[in-house]
This record gives sequence, structure tokens and C-alpha cells, in this order.
Amino acid sequence: MASIYYITQVQFDFGAVRELGAECARVGITRPLVITDAGVRAAGVLQKALDALADLPAAIFDGTPSNPTEAAVRAAREIWNAHRADGLVAVGGGSSIDLAKGLAILATHPGELKTYATIEGGSAKITAAVAPIIAVPTTSGTGSEVARGAIVIVDDHRKLGFHSWHLVPKGAICDPDLTLGLPAGLTAATGMDAVAHCMETFMSAAFNPPADGIALDGLERAWAHIERATPNGSDREARKQMMSASMQGAMAFQKGLGCVHSLSHALGGVNPKLHHGTLNAMFLPAVVRFNAEAESVKTERRLERMAHAMGLASAADIPEAIVAMNARLGLASGLAALGVERDCFDKVIEGALADHCHKTNPRLASAEDYRSMLEAAM
Repeated sequence: MASIYYITQVQFDFGAVRELGAECARVGITRPLVITDAGVRAAGVLQKALDALADLPAAIFDGTPSNPTEAAVRAAREIWNAHRADGLVAVGGGSSIDLAKGLAILATHPGELKTYATIEGGSAKITAAVAPIIAVPTTSGTGSEVARGAIVIVDDHRKLGFHSWHLVPKGAICDPDLTLGLPAGLTAATGMDAVAHCMETFMSAAFNPPADGIALDGLERAWAHIERATPNGSDREARKQMMSASMQGAMAFQKGLGCVHSLSHALGGVNPKLHHGTLNAMFLPAVVRFNAEAESVKTERRLERMAHAMGLASAADIPEAIVAMNARLGLASGLAALGVERDCFDKVIEGALADHCHKTNPRLASAEDYRSMLEAAM
């Protein structure tokens, strides 16, 4: 049986952050804890959100690391308890939004966070008691503002997924103004994250035509605008289209992802300093080649339809087009350029096989398949 669900209330427009106070009122948040990071605060973006909260008493946690950790979630919980907060406002990229989701669980559910991880059978243990979240993305990549999942590195160093419809933010404020001036490197990495989300969920074999349409349209928008957005932080149209593509990729997540994310999650757990979107960009060409042999990809002409959305002549051109795009955006030429060494491959493969995205790839990968993909991405 297909499960098709869309999804949450989204305010999407330039200047939409001004609606943050009204969204808190709609959701019933009267004492928000704002989850953000030091960079968003230093850039002045956080202040725009605080101004929009008007007279609401808000506390701030700005210690979100580049890859959210269980330790950071616990640190935020201390502020949650001290402030007697009744809701969360996440202002930042996917890391801040995912940390807020981790806190939404930990602040309202007993035990360790890993108890609620998907691969630990924890999804069903996440209840409607979760703290309400309003998400305000400041990058265009993860789409976590409209997604039911979060990724957190737990205390035993595994990078785990947490999934429940209860974790979907009660509201999302997508304001492209908040992404103006985002540095080129971060724009490229987060933008390729959005590209990977749209492509990988479209290749998934699950039956969900609405998600397919959303993902394919998101891919077309992202591929057409990422080169404009990356060098020019003030290109409003490009920023708007990239924010939409990011949101759309996450709206289609419910189909499941695949080997790109299995590998990225596993390698990101081994080395949390590596940027998730950059890793997705590195793995995507090899995974597209691997998925080309999947029966559902062949019969439903998945690659041909993606090639059309990308303006390419044929499906065979997709992997090299991604490699060339990465180069034009100034991203690394491969994993080796990021400092990845082969002695971590066994641990990465073990993590990829256990990852929640492994089984939703359209073609089931073996340990040797993952090793080949890692080699190809070097």
C-alpha cells in the first residue's frame, strides 16, 4: 500500500520571516527556545528572526555543530528546562533544524536519544508529545523544514536517522532573503545536497507519483539555478529557485533515499567534519551508474526523465555532467581531496549496510558494491 502524505504549512516568500511571531501564535508557542548556530548569529540572520518574535520571551541556543550531536542536544535541553520553553524555533541550516528535532524528542520522551533511532526500531516510540517546531531555513540544501526525519550523531559515534511524522515542523518559513550573501562554497555544497535529494528520491522504486513529480521539478529548478546562485549571493531569483528545490527534495523524501545517503551518513559518522552535501555530490555519479541497472529505473525510464530535466542529451551523460558541475562549482574533485583514506572503507561499508537509506535504493547494494562506489568517488 502506498502511503502519501503532504506535509505541513509553509510560508514561502521574500520577507516571510516577518510572519514568525504569527506562526508561533498559530502553533501555540509562547516561550520559544531558538536553536541556531554561531555563524547564523554572527551574520545577523538570527536577529531578523528575533525581531519577528516581537514580545515573546525567547531563549537562544547557538551551539549547533556542523553535524548535530547527541551531546549538543543535551546541552540545548538544559536551556529548554531552565527557560521552561514550550516550543522550538530552528533558525539555520539542516544541522540546526535536525538538532531541534532531536531536542523535540529528548525534551519530551524518556531515555537515551538512540532509543528512538529508526534502525533501532525507535520510530514507533516517537509520539505526539514531541515539542512543536517552527523551522526557518537559512540555506537551500537539506529541506529539513518539511521533512519527517533528522540525522544526529549519537554518543557511540553512529550517525543515525530519526523518523516520524510527529517530527515534521508545525510550520516552515522559507524566506529566500535569509540566504542572500551565503558564501559560494556553502551555496554549492548545500545546493548539490538538494540536487542529490531530488535525484535519489526520484530513482527510488517506491510508488508515489506526486513525490516523483515534485522531485523532478525540483531537480530542474536546482540544476538550472545552482551555477547562478553560487558565485552571486545577491541573485534573488536564483536563491528563490534553490530554496524551492531544497524544499521539494525533502517533500519527496517519503519515497526513501538510497546508496548516496547510506554512504554519506556512514562516512560523516566516521569524520563529522565532512560536509554532508559535499559527500552527496562526490557519491552521486557512482550511484547513478550503479542504479542504471535497476529494473525499476530501466522500465520507468528514470534516468532518461532526469536527463531531460537537466537539459542533457541522454541518460548516459548524467554521471559526467555531475562531475563537471562539481568542478564548475569549486567542489572537491573526490574523496581523496577531502582527506579521506581507504583505511576507513570497512567501517564506512559497515555503516552504509546498516543505514536506514540502504534498503530503499532501487538496487540493493552489497558490501563489494559499496566498496566499488567508494573507490569510484575517490
